[in-house]
Amino acid sequence: MNRFPTQLEDSARRQIAAWLLLCCAMIFAMVVLGGATRLTGSGLSMVEWDPIFGILPPLDQQAWEEVFNKYQASPEYRKINAGMDLDGFKSIYWYEYSHRVLGRSIGTVFLLPFLYFLFRRMLTARLIPRLAFAFVLGGLQGLLGWYMVKSGLVDRPHVSQYRLTAHLGLALLIYAWLLWLLFGLLFSRQAEEPAAGAARKAAPWLLGLVATTILSGGFVAGLKAGLAYNTFPKMGDQWLPPAGWMLQPGWRNLFENIATVQFDHRVLALLTFVSIVTFWNYARTRLQTRSARTGIHLLLLVAVIQVSLGISTLLLHVPVALGVTHQGGALTLLSVALFVTHRLRSA
Repeated sequence: MNRFPTQLEDSARRQIAAWLLLCCAMIFAMVVLGGATRLTGSGLSMVEWDPIFGILPPLDQQAWEEVFNKYQASPEYRKINAGMDLDGFKSIYWYEYSHRVLGRSIGTVFLLPFLYFLFRRMLTARLIPRLAFAFVLGGLQGLLGWYMVKSGLVDRPHVSQYRLTAHLGLALLIYAWLLWLLFGLLFSRQAEEPAAGAARKAAPWLLGLVATTILSGGFVAGLKAGLAYNTFPKMGDQWLPPAGWMLQPGWRNLFENIATVQFDHRVLALLTFVSIVTFWNYARTRLQTRSARTGIHLLLLVAVIQVSLGISTLLLHVPVALGVTHQGGALTLLSVALFVTHRLRSA
């Protein structure tokens, strides 16, 4: 009886790594497209979810009118987009449609090669459950996406910021999980670096801080808080958010008060940036391996770019192109922080 190998052959390693790289690239694109969908107000344009046959868009004028009629019965049309014509509807429909189709494509691109590698016994027994876990998370992500959209199809045309952030958080988890597996395939374990002990301990905390900052951005997006105070470093004429603690109980302000949510994201972003600069300054002269040194330099560079993008997005009242770039920058920063953590952990 053929058993699964304990070690991957070089050819299998290359094929699996290429497959995971493709999956990670598609998830990256999915998150960025999700940001564009949110910024253009397109997320509620598709009021039905057909996971089997919904892959086909409207193909003729009659089909478009039927879909548009369903949208006209939704709260978003009645309360926000009343008077929108069919051409205007098409402009928002294609964003949400592309987002859903890309999500299904990711599932297909993941599942079929996984079954092929499994059938050919090219996967190790250790890798199989980890990949299966990623597929389960992907299925849950699809359900969570529809659960999120449903929150805006009832009475208020507003997607819950809690569900939106949960949807974003699960996407980050899937992306980071697959990227970590990819790093394990691409980079062999290296000799330990005794001088990097503190950096090795700090790296996971820094990664967690980056992820927390991104999730706080989910609440900003969910509440459209980026449009509230378009000044920096002050919020209007004040350093602290006006009416930042007006909701009761107090904890609700952290997640439901527009002023406080934007303030929280600012503070977390600056704290992340200062932490990365401090981490870089400590580790740059202590790391011996080339990959780890490259990682911390890249981490600092992306952090500088990301802070610049964030401030520019705020001051310019969140233009779509800049907002989408800022979201892509956040995912890039997460990727580099994950790489640095992996390299120091492997040391």
